[in-house]
Parts: sequence; structure tokens; C-alpha cells
Amino acid sequence: MERWQNRVAAVTGASSGIGAATVKDLLKANLIVVGLARRLERMEELKAQLPAEQQKRFHAVACDVSSQESVDTAFDWIIKELGGVDILINNAGIYAGGQVSTQDPVELQKVLQTNVMGVVYCTQRAFKSMKERNFDGHVVVVNSVLGHTIPMALGNNQPPSLSIYPSSKYAVTALSEVLRQEFKGLDTKIKITSVSPGLTDTEIVPEQYKNSGLPILKAEDISSCILFTLSTPPHMQVHEITVAA
Repeated sequence: MERWQNRVAAVTGASSGIGAATVKDLLKANLIVVGLARRLERMEELKAQLPAEQQKRFHAVACDVSSQESVDTAFDWIIKELGGVDILINNAGIYAGGQVSTQDPVELQKVLQTNVMGVVYCTQRAFKSMKERNFDGHVVVVNSVLGHTIPMALGNNQPPSLSIYPSSKYAVTALSEVLRQEFKGLDTKIKITSVSPGLTDTEIVPEQYKNSGLPILKAEDISSCILFTLSTPPHMQVHEITVAA
């Protein structure tokens, strides 16, 4: 991680779960970290718990990744105040349980807007910052095993309640590969890595899954995978990491 010392990393969904764990690990690795999330107060609480030296390197910025205007405002601040974005961790995501066949389309649209377009908005701004400075940065996308395969519903003859979430993650799988090819085709050495966790103990996971008896990961497990791919040498690009308990 030496080459990232004092570089700027932006982490979306930084107010809890995988995002908060990643913020902590990046700060321990001596990076300057910008946390982006809707819940500014949660990030301020996180900052207050950090050692004094790390507090100086952590910036909490309110941002709703589903809104292009909100993303532009946040990235404008980063570029003005910190000079640019060197690493982007696309972690923000939401889940709305139910069935696509009957669910309110407005609710479905919110999931797609956050989970898919949020990645697009943030990656476009980070890529622009990296390319303008001719910097070989790294984009990480927190995906899901549900972006690669969809399991059968849990017993009780009940319909599945995963709704459009797996569809949003399948889109992220394709998007990550398209972006990888674009980064190369646009004559850059910017990396992109998809990290796909299995069931992880975070706020967006419904209690029925947490209490299902299935093996479950911790947010810190995923953060360690993110730090691993960032630590790889410039000539090495990890396309996909799948993590299971």
C-alpha cells in the first residue's frame, strides 16, 4: 500500500457496514479518505471515534449517489479541496425486499438508480479526475454473489423476496467489465475490480437472512479484500474477487 500514501480515496456508503470498515482500513494505511453517504451524522460519529491523527485525514461529505447533482457537488468539493480522486470505492447500495411481479415500480427504480446509476455517476467523475491528471488510479465496485448466480428461495414454499436486487448486481457485473475494457481502450492504466461478497452482516441485510443459520461474513472481511486488491502492483489487475463464509 506504500504507493497510495497520502493519496485520496473516496468511499461511497461510508456511514455503516462495508463502507465504514473500508474507511477505517484505508485510514490505517495512511490514505486521505473522503466518506460519501446520505447520513452525514453517522460519518461524523465515526470520525469522532478515530484517533486524532486519522481524524485529520477523514472528510465526511453528504452525498446521495442516486442523484447526479449530489454526486457532482461532492466530487467538485473533493477536486477543489483535495486535488482529485485517486481511488474510488463504489460501495453504496440499497435493498428493497419483495417480488418484482407485484412491487411498486417506484421502489424498484430506486434500487436501480442507487445500485447501478450510482456506480456510473461516481465512476465517471473519478475516471475524469484520474485521466486529467494522467494518474493510474483504481476503481473498486462492491458487487455481490447475487450478481453472478441466484439461489432458490429459502423453504416454506414462499416466493423469493430478493426482488430486483440481483438484477441490479448482474448489471454491476457487466458494467465493471465494460468499464475495464473502456479504461484500457481509452489508453489508461486505471484498474477496476469487482468484489462480490456472499451473505454479510450489514444493515441492508434483512433479519430473516441473518437468522437463517447460513454462514455470514463480517464487513471487515470485505474491507480486507478491498485493501488486498489495492495493494497489488501496477502491472497486476484483479478482475473479480468472490468472498464466501
